[in-house]
Amino acid sequence: MGSITSERIRVRYGETDQMGHAYYANYLYWFEQARGAWCRARGFTYKQLEERGFFMPIVEAHVRYRGEVRYDDIIFVDIHLAEMRRSAIRFEYVIRNETSGATTTEGYTWQVVMGTERKALSIPDGLRELLNREPACAATE
Repeated sequence: MGSITSERIRVRYGETDQMGHAYYANYLYWFEQARGAWCRARGFTYKQLEERGFFMPIVEAHVRYRGEVRYDDIIFVDIHLAEMRRSAIRFEYVIRNETSGATTTEGYTWQVVMGTERKALSIPDGLRELLNREPACAATE
């Protein structure tokens, strides 16, 4: 649906387990970091959305681990907006390990758009326009 944004991350020691492998839950943090980069590439931030009264909590997350990520590896988290419904959006992620050259992880998250009353709402046209922006077209908000 939309173009891919890549976020480069160096795996920190504290993100690994005793065996030196990336701890499984940290992949969701990396997904979140990539979503922030995706928004910034389109000229807005989560903070700005919240200041406008929009919140986008995760209601479903899926991660498929296909390979190894270790301490000090360089990874790229590729993210794109895969689907937009009336009040929900789905981002898809692919993690590529630059150090090993392997695609190590795939996943997705579903987020529901909520207003200040913390109830799902139809995505307003202005927000839909922000979400549909291409990075090259994004002006800083």
